[in-house]
Amino acid sequence: MSPEVKTPDPARRSERSRQAILQATRELVSEVGYAKLSIEAIAARAGVGKQTIYRWWRSKGAVVFDSFLALSEGADGMALPDTGDIETDLKAVLRATVAEFADPAFEAPIRALNLEIAGDPELAAQYREKLAGPVDEAKKERLRSAQRAGQIAADADLDLALELLYAPLYQRWLLRSGPLTAEYADALVGHALRALRP
Repeated sequence: MSPEVKTPDPARRSERSRQAILQATRELVSEVGYAKLSIEAIAARAGVGKQTIYRWWRSKGAVVFDSFLALSEGADGMALPDTGDIETDLKAVLRATVAEFADPAFEAPIRALNLEIAGDPELAAQYREKLAGPVDEAKKERLRSAQRAGQIAADADLDLALELLYAPLYQRWLLRSGPLTAEYADALVGHALRALRP
C-alpha cells in the first residue's frame, strides 16, 4: 500500500502568504519609512511575487492599511473598560493610546497610513468604515454609559466629546509638538471632563 499523498491546502498557503506580506510591510515601514517603501521590497521580504500583492491590494497604501488593521486582529472586541468611574476609565484608555503611539510597531504604520489617507479618498472611506467608525462607536458607548450614570451631561454631543479628548493628542503626535506622556493623557481627560460634567 502506497503512502497517502497530501495535497497542499491553497487556503492555508494563501493565508500564510497574506500574513507574510502584512508582517513584511510593517517591518519595512519601520525600517525605511513610507516614502521608500515599495511593492517590490514587500514582495521580496515576504517571499512572494508582486502579482500576489496586486491580486489582493490595489496600492501600497492599501497594503499599509491592512498591515495596520491586522495588528488588532484577534483583540477581545473594542469595548472600553467600564469600572463605573468614567474618569478612571478614560485615563486608562488615553494612557494606552499614548503608549501605542510611542510603540514603533504601531507608530510607523500609523504615520504612513495618515499620509496615504490624506491623499486617497477611497482609502479614507475604508479607514472610517473598518477602523475609525467601529472604534469611535465603542468609545461613544462608554460615554453613553457615563451619561446614564449621571457622570456626563445628558445632552453632551458625544462626537464632539471624542474630539475634545483625542484631537489634541493626535495633533501633538502628528506635529511632534510635545511629549506624549501619561501625565498629558490625564490632563486631557481632566480638561475634557470639566466641559462634559452635568
